[in-house]
Amino acid sequence: MDIVLIIGRVLFALILLSSGLNHFKHAEHMAGYASFKKVPAPKQSVLLSGVLMTLGSLSIILGVAADLGALVMALLLLVMAVKMHDFWTADEASKQTETISFFKNVSMAGAALVMFAAIAGADKGADVLGPMLTEGIFAK
Repeated sequence: MDIVLIIGRVLFALILLSSGLNHFKHAEHMAGYASFKKVPAPKQSVLLSGVLMTLGSLSIILGVAADLGALVMALLLLVMAVKMHDFWTADEASKQTETISFFKNVSMAGAALVMFAAIAGADKGADVLGPMLTEGIFAK
């Protein structure tokens, strides 16, 4: 089953890696959209989210602190869903696209949380938060 988890990690994180790299490649265009969505410091926000997505996805792919990477991805995807794909405020022309993008991000955040739990529970060295959750400050 370890190989299935590795394959799943890689397949899941490839889209995040691609998106993270696109934040650098298309920073100006994305900053314009972020500005339209009233994101503070739009260019810096695009670059920061690109860094987080790239590093988080690489940590998941490489299995280096993959639990932390999955948790960061879950949080980032949820924030982006709410801030960037607020379908409830969209006009009729963009409501469907924003709804699809919102639920894509939310479902990917859910998958990242499942991955976080699987990696932290696997105890194979890819987790940094697992010991803290089972033995450290969060233990019962």
